Amino acid sequence: MAWKTSSLMQMYRFLLLVILSLPHEMTSSVLTVNGKTENYILDTEPGLEESLNCAVQNHTREEELLWYREDGRVDLKSGNKINSSSVCVTSISENDNGITFTCKLRRNQSTSISVVLNVTFPPLLSGDDFQTAEEGSDVKLVCNVKSNPQAQMMWYKNSGFLNLEKKHHQIQQTSEYLQLSITKVKKSDNGTYSCIANSLIETKTKDFHLIVKALHKG
Repeated sequence: MAWKTSSLMQMYRFLLLVILSLPHEMTSSVLTVNGKTENYILDTEPGLEESLNCAVQNHTREEELLWYREDGRVDLKSGNKINSSSVCVTSISENDNGITFTCKLRRNQSTSISVVLNVTFPPLLSGDDFQTAEEGSDVKLVCNVKSNPQAQMMWYKNSGFLNLEKKHHQIQQTSEYLQLSITKVKKSDNGTYSCIANSLIETKTKDFHLIVKALHKG
């Protein structure tokens, strides 16, 4: 009985050594990006350059690192992979807003850390500058907008507030555009409509010119 107990104790000691040693090597490595140990948002602006440095902490052996931009793998030079790896994001633009960069351990890709770019920029407005319509037809003025932070949008007419008439004017707004629909346009709808976008950074205006022609009677 004493022999059995001794054998069991030796087995338990062996199992304990396995539990303490092997998983420790697999789980002890921690990744940091620019010194941060958790996923984070990086505030930046168009035209700037950002450097992201991923490093392995507490590693017990050489660890190869992988970088991803969204779902696409970033090509790294051979000297920029082991234990520490950097990627440089150059010529940042409005289109990089919300892009995620992720650093992973090649050996265990569930060990990863991500950085999301928060590119702040003033409103960018676009749309058809001139529209011509016949009396009685329907018109849509669409003011496209890109802005971060999101802008407050409004329509003006001839530099003054636009008086909305029920069943004649309708406004539709999303995060990407402000639309003014005019049903059965009249001569009085002729004029310059200003799309105004007001953000915390800057206020921008774009003019839309509507020319209403008399209905051609054949």
